[in-house]
This record gives sequence, structure tokens and C-alpha cells, in this order.
Amino acid sequence: MAQRTALVTGGTGGIGTAIVRYLVKQGHKVATNYRDEAKAEAWRKKMSDEGIEVCLVAGDVAEPGSCEDMINAIHHKCGPIEILVNNAGITRDTTFHKMTYQQWMDVVNTNLNACFNVTRPVIEDMRTRKWGRIVQISSINGQKGQYGQANYAAAKAGMHGFTISLAQENARFGITVNTVSPGYVATDMVMAVPEEVREKIVAQIPVGRLGKPEEIAHAVTFFTTDEASWITGANLSINGGHYMGW
Repeated sequence: MAQRTALVTGGTGGIGTAIVRYLVKQGHKVATNYRDEAKAEAWRKKMSDEGIEVCLVAGDVAEPGSCEDMINAIHHKCGPIEILVNNAGITRDTTFHKMTYQQWMDVVNTNLNACFNVTRPVIEDMRTRKWGRIVQISSINGQKGQYGQANYAAAKAGMHGFTISLAQENARFGITVNTVSPGYVATDMVMAVPEEVREKIVAQIPVGRLGKPEEIAHAVTFFTTDEASWITGANLSINGGHYMGW
């Protein structure tokens, strides 16, 4: 497998960290972005202690100018980005009748508009080289909706709309674009939910447990391989059977 340069946005989070580990173990040079430098450096040290070396670059995915600077910095340090995983995301949960415009826009900007902000500066290079892999990390709640998450569900659903349009436009350039939609995964964020709430969630999952970040990372890594070159525009649900849509 050829060594390539990969960018995983939001790579310091639970699922992001697992994706970074998998891509590094595949032999790729992997970069991720940060906004909190001290937190990011602590994360990098922990990864380095595991033998996982990562290129850290400042960047706010919600800001187009910041994304251009981030992409340029990665290009300078690691080379042109050939694998992009749009993973960064946040929640601002509340029922819609109580939701503020800022809560709506914070989630849409970080989860959906970020796909444009980060992908736009790398797509031309991918088209020129006639090779690229782009993966959006969406969510089960972008497929089925979720009480109190109108902003999040709308943004996550929009990510796959972005995927299928981009897939059609770039297929003849050797670029595949796919979506992975995880269900409830045992990240720090989910494990911080009260146990009784988690038990109710698990009771709805046919497999009978939460997912593991590594299970999401395995699927993402598969999409980035040469062997997956005939798969584009797909949305892979990884949720233990929690939601079984077409």
C-alpha cells in the first residue's frame, strides 16, 4: 500500500483518535486539526507514547479562512492531502421550539459547512492527481432523526447529500466519496451520559451493546484503500442494527 497524506478533522476525539490510529498503522502520514493547543499537545504526547506520530495543525473547521491556512500548513509539512476524513462535529441539543439561532448555526457550521470549508481547498489537487479518498462521518441520527437534535440531524443528513453529489462529480477523476454513519459508540462523550440513559439506548440495539471506536475506524480505513475504488456515493450504517434503513 502506498504511503499517502491523510487529514482527519476532529482527530483528537474518541472516534477521530481511532481513525488516526488505523490510518497511521496503514503506513500513512496523518494530520489533524486543533483549536485548544494545550489539549492537543497532551493528546499528541499520549499518541506518541503509543508509537503513533501525528502532524498537528491549528484550524477551525467552521471558518473557511482558517481551513485554507490549515490545508496549506499540512501541505507544507506532510505533502498534498490525498485522504480526507470529515469527522469534526459538535452537539448543541435542545428541542426545536427552544433552540436559538446560535445553537442551530454552531452545529450546522461545524458539522456541515465544514465539509465545504475543508474539502474545497483539497479537491483540485485530488482531481489533478486523479486519486483521492473522501469520507464523511455522519450519524444514525442523520438517518432516523432524534428528539432534541433538529440541528444535528439536519447537518448530519446534509453530509450524505454532499457525499453523493461530490461522488458523481469526481468519479472519473479517481476520487471516491463515501459516508459512514455510526450509531451509539462508547466514546467519552457517550459514557458520560447517565448509566440509566445508556441502558435504555443499549436496549434498543439488537446487537446488545454500544459500538467501539475501532469498529468505525476499520470501516473508514477500508473506504480509503485502492481495493475500495469501485465504491463511491455509499452510506455505510454501523449501528449494531439500531437503524436498518435502505
